[in-house]
Amino acid sequence: MRLRLVALAVLMAPLAACSTVSEAVKGPELAPVGYPAALAPITQPTVSVREPAPQSASANSLWRTGARAFFNDQRAGRVGDILTVQIDIDDSAKTNNATTSSRTAGSSMGVPHFFGLETSLGKIMPGNFDATSMIETNSANNNAGAGSVNRQEKINLTIAAVVTGILPNGNMVIQGTQEVRTNAEVRQLTVAGIVRPEDISSANTIRHTQIAEARISYGGRGDISRVQKTPAGQSLVERFSPF
Repeated sequence: MRLRLVALAVLMAPLAACSTVSEAVKGPELAPVGYPAALAPITQPTVSVREPAPQSASANSLWRTGARAFFNDQRAGRVGDILTVQIDIDDSAKTNNATTSSRTAGSSMGVPHFFGLETSLGKIMPGNFDATSMIETNSANNNAGAGSVNRQEKINLTIAAVVTGILPNGNMVIQGTQEVRTNAEVRQLTVAGIVRPEDISSANTIRHTQIAEARISYGGRGDISRVQKTPAGQSLVERFSPF
């Protein structure tokens, strides 16, 4: 029975690595199009709609119940609606730190008179024993450290996101994914967060600075990304090495 289990595991191992081998030969595949998955877990409760659906106008009025304007409001406001997120990040940070410390300490202790036994101690101790300078210590410590950080990030992208939930106070949870494949490299952009309906412009767009709990990821996968990535074994050694 054990031999059968071992043989089955050996046969299933190539199947488990089939997707990795296929990606190495054919290149990375694009993810299937569908309703966005949970990019950033949200623990707050959500409701299905933010406001009742607009009703038809009465016989003596052109206004519809629940409408926010005379014309139809094209801004996202319900689960499944789409809005455009404009990402314009141009951040930079620079810090310089230097620390220097030093300490010198010295102490000495002697017993010139110890119940008249100074002479007896001199006979027991090695030669040249002096009771007035029995113990003497000196220590010196020096420490110097320096560090600097110089970062500059610039991203200018536009992505369409889907409203995936409505919070009880009316704020909307959005998330979206965009993938572009060039040869054997896939560039992937994801965005998720919480937005206020009031911050959505009349053109149904919103800036990334108006997204609370924003989660923005920009990266890729493929031949170039695989070459640039640190090997797993080397990464583990560098992470857990005590030296």
